[in-house]
Amino acid sequence: MSVSVSHERLDVVDENDNVIAVKTRGEIHALGLMHRAVHILVFNSDGELFLQKRSLSKDEQPGKWDSSAAGHLDSGEGYDDCARREIAEELGIQVEQSLEQLFKLPASLLTGNEHCMVYRYAHDGPMVLHPEEIDDGRWISPAAMDRRVADHDSSLTDSVCLIW
Repeated sequence: MSVSVSHERLDVVDENDNVIAVKTRGEIHALGLMHRAVHILVFNSDGELFLQKRSLSKDEQPGKWDSSAAGHLDSGEGYDDCARREIAEELGIQVEQSLEQLFKLPASLLTGNEHCMVYRYAHDGPMVLHPEEIDDGRWISPAAMDRRVADHDSSLTDSVCLIW
């Protein structure tokens, strides 16, 4: 992509998730404006969750363990299309079946002013981790994830703890 991350154009939304403006990602984050994001939780057939370790070059929570894939909706993009794009970009997974919408979190300080749609996806095939986005990836059992969240594990992102 020729546009830098901070210059990506995203929709600014209100508390009801209605589009009210378009601004750059950098402006939205600097001003604390409400916008949209997705998180995808990828589970294998053993019921394990795939966590990604965010690249140290990320501007937010670098080096922390996060949901399997996540990202902002581009201006005019829908939640489902964004989820498909992010799972392909970050994990190299071409979604062949539908993603299961789990729930939507309203924008708040806890979500970084993001309306977040959370998805579940079942996958046992290979993954190709995007090196600019992800430093590492691991499968974790739900019980181990429960313990890490309950213990307030500081190596986890705020968002994955909130979602879990």
